[in-house]
Amino acid sequence: MRKLFTVFIVLMLVALAGCASAPTPQKPGEGAKSKGKGGAKELTVAGNGGVIERTVRDVIAPKYEKETGIKINYVAGLSGEILSKVELQKDAPQIDIAIYVPVDVQRALDKGLSETIDESNVPNMKNINPDFIAVDKAAAPVFGLVITPAYNTETFEKNGLEPIESWNDLIRPEYKGKTAFSDINNDWGFNTLNALAMANGGSTDNMEPGLEKAKELAGYSSTFYKNSTQMMPAIQQGAADVTVMGSYAVGELALSGVPIKIAVPKEGVPLQAFSASLVKNTPREKEAIDFINYLISEESQELISDKGFYPVVNGMKLPEKYEESIGLKETDKTFKPDFAKFAEIRAEWTDRWSKEVTPELGKLLK
Repeated sequence: MRKLFTVFIVLMLVALAGCASAPTPQKPGEGAKSKGKGGAKELTVAGNGGVIERTVRDVIAPKYEKETGIKINYVAGLSGEILSKVELQKDAPQIDIAIYVPVDVQRALDKGLSETIDESNVPNMKNINPDFIAVDKAAAPVFGLVITPAYNTETFEKNGLEPIESWNDLIRPEYKGKTAFSDINNDWGFNTLNALAMANGGSTDNMEPGLEKAKELAGYSSTFYKNSTQMMPAIQQGAADVTVMGSYAVGELALSGVPIKIAVPKEGVPLQAFSASLVKNTPREKEAIDFINYLISEESQELISDKGFYPVVNGMKLPEKYEESIGLKETDKTFKPDFAKFAEIRAEWTDRWSKEVTPELGKLLK
């Protein structure tokens, strides 16, 4: 009898242990919200600083964390710097999502540093305006923009200056010393070179005419700026009246009280987007894909467009407060650059610019 009782007790203890280790039933989708693949509760996103960083870190990330329980850590840096970090970390990725300029989307793909992004794993891609897609299936466009000339409207009116109707109109004696153009290492600078080539009979396959015009551009400029954090103060403080920059930066300046607006030359302006790339071999792939899908939802795009970016979702419009400064008319010409070609030739023309254009700075100011 005692043996039977002992066996009964042992069986009961085994049964209780089995119940204790059984998983708690979850509602559909609850696991992805609280943990996700690998139990990750954090994601690391790397992208530009400034308004992009503030939009993700201060607006989108807190809302996403509240909805899913997943914290978004943001690492700020220039697109090329981020690409270098991703490459260095390729065997043990610390960055889950990299937000690149279009040419670096192509470079990341060429280096095997990104995973496929399309409708099959990111459902909201079906709603995206294809004009914003830098490279097919390589990344999701998130922050829409054009790279465009812009000018101080009060200065132009006061001095009776002619409107900017061509990229060649950036090269005028009237502007000398009052310009803010970026260096070739910045995406704004490289797009300026490409546009000057187009305006003078060249193309992305033949940048030579653009380089010759860029020498004149340099002659009437006191310096080339490295990035927006240098260029925007120059415009705010009245040191520059003419520039080429991303439309979102123009919108931000206009909202701050600077009398500035974009000018769309007859040759057109390049339409593009900062795009979210899924870093290859991230151990948090599922969570990263979910966040990319969230970034291109209508909900997120409404928040992003409120910061001066063109919404990348079909049918959505730019907020009214930006229409006067960066609104695009139906008659305005835009084009999509050949980013694969950009990636192929950029090193060569960056070197040419440094050796032939930069030394011409200020020579026509005397």
